[in-house]
Amino acid sequence: MDDPEVAEQPRAPQSALSAIIPGKEFLSSRKGQLLLAEWVVSLITFICYVASSAASLMTVPLIEFLWALFTFFAYSTKLNEQLKGILWPLLDFIRCVSAAIIYFVISLVALSKYSCGASKAAAVLGFIATIVYAIDFYLIFNDLIQFLKKGESEANEPPKQESDAEDFDSDSD
Repeated sequence: MDDPEVAEQPRAPQSALSAIIPGKEFLSSRKGQLLLAEWVVSLITFICYVASSAASLMTVPLIEFLWALFTFFAYSTKLNEQLKGILWPLLDFIRCVSAAIIYFVISLVALSKYSCGASKAAAVLGFIATIVYAIDFYLIFNDLIQFLKKGESEANEPPKQESDAEDFDSDSD
């Protein structure tokens, strides 16, 4: 059964669906789990706001759900590595900070202004989403600080010495 011809046969090409589904290594990573939690909590919060009398607040969870879903897709398919013109950590940081602040505000509004059970559930889920997004932006912030410190230390390095042969050629002009 250890036939080398059988072992060298190429595998069937992957389907388009398997290219979209994230791998186990991304889902088991900290970033993958946080993004998954963000879009799941945003989706459930959106559903609660739709079912409540606070339906006017449903736009925020919908936008955050779509933005978290796009970010999840971008990181899981490594689209962020292909698009070099975008500073992904900074974009992700802004996304998480704005989401945490907005979720906190609309949750306070839902608790203080609306009295139905679905709006209260949406507010509680909004506070949970605030915590999840805050954890994500804290971790991204730490990564950005390390990145900036690394770039700063590279900028402070003295310039490399030119070789003596290059100096000789430039002096003879």
